[in-house]
Amino acid sequence: MKYLHRPVQFLAAVLCAAFITVFPASCAKPPVEEMNAASAALTRAENDADAVTYAANTLARARDAFNRMQTEADAKRYDSAKTFAAETVSAAEKAVADGRIGAERTREDAASLVAGLKNTVAETEDSIRAAKRAQNLQLDFGAIDRDFETARRTVDQAEVSLAGNNYADAMDKGRTARGLLGGISERLSSAAAAASRKK
Repeated sequence: MKYLHRPVQFLAAVLCAAFITVFPASCAKPPVEEMNAASAALTRAENDADAVTYAANTLARARDAFNRMQTEADAKRYDSAKTFAAETVSAAEKAVADGRIGAERTREDAASLVAGLKNTVAETEDSIRAAKRAQNLQLDFGAIDRDFETARRTVDQAEVSLAGNNYADAMDKGRTARGLLGGISERLSSAAAAASRKK
C-alpha cells in the first residue's frame, strides 16, 4: 500500500511543472520599485529649470521612455516595462546633467558678451561725439542718439538678467544691444567714408 502514493506524487509533480511551463507569467509582478524610481527621476528633471531650458531633447526622450514603460506595464509586459523604467531614469538624469552644463556655458557666454558690450558702449559714445564735432557728416544724430540710448539701456537690462541668473535673457538682450551698436557704428563709418570722397 505504501507504493500507491508514488504515482499520485509523480502526477502532481508533472502537472506542477506543466503549469509553470505553460503559465510562466502568471506569477510575474509589475516592477513597482523601478517604475516608482522612473517617475521620481522624471519629476525631478521636469522641475529642473536648467534641464527644461537647456536639455529639452533629452527630457523629451525621458518622457517618451516613461510613456512606453506605462504602456508595457498596462499590457503586463513587465520585463519590457522594467527596461523602459531604466531608460527613463537614465535619460532624466542626463537631462539634469546636460541642463547644468548648458546653463554654465550660457552663463559664461552671457558674461563675456555683456562685459564686451560695456566697452563697445564707451567706444560708440566716443565715436558719436567725434562725428558730431566733424560737422560735415550727413547723419541723423537724433536717430543715432535714440538708438544709442536704447542700446545702453538694453545692456543695463542684460546685466540685471545676468546677475539674476537669467542667462538666456541676458544673451537675448546682449545680442539686441550688440545689433544696435553695430548699426550705429556702420552708419558713422559710411558717413565718414562718404565725406572723405567729397574732399
